[in-house]
Amino acid sequence: MTDARKAVVFDVNVLVGAVAGGNSPFRSWPSPPPVSDNACADCVGIANDAREFALWLSEHLLVNTVRVLTDPNGFGWEPGKAEEYAALLVEMADASEGGIVEPALRVSDCPDHEDNRILELAIACGADLIVSSDDHLTRMSPWRGIPILRPEEFASRADAARRARRRTRRSRRP
Repeated sequence: MTDARKAVVFDVNVLVGAVAGGNSPFRSWPSPPPVSDNACADCVGIANDAREFALWLSEHLLVNTVRVLTDPNGFGWEPGKAEEYAALLVEMADASEGGIVEPALRVSDCPDHEDNRILELAIACGADLIVSSDDHLTRMSPWRGIPILRPEEFASRADAARRARRRTRRSRRP
């Protein structure tokens, strides 16, 4: 494995689904192989592991994650808990050698305004891939050469790559 981490952008739906999508291990993220039936949580666990992927965020992405979680007609989280989660995401991004970047370029390739903000973040950080469960985005894959994977696909591929590396390391032992 090389030291270069692949830049990844998670859509708001992945970040929210990780903590509000059932069977969420918010207090202790899983280390893959994925151990839950919540693919979004497994994706965040992969980013938290900080091995192969650098997580990139924008202020817009964080604000909207908090907004969705605290919406009284949605998940109804207390603002403090949602802000704590956003702070945890920032820590993960920093630890993975990703971070927060503010996109300078505007795009309008997708009919959904919010999805365009995800695409702008991907350009700004030089993303190698985007993870989303949004049909508008996944139907665009690859967008400008950037694959857009569903959370289940991303977690499954990361798991398969790790298993293959372990097999390769075992087969090299004398």
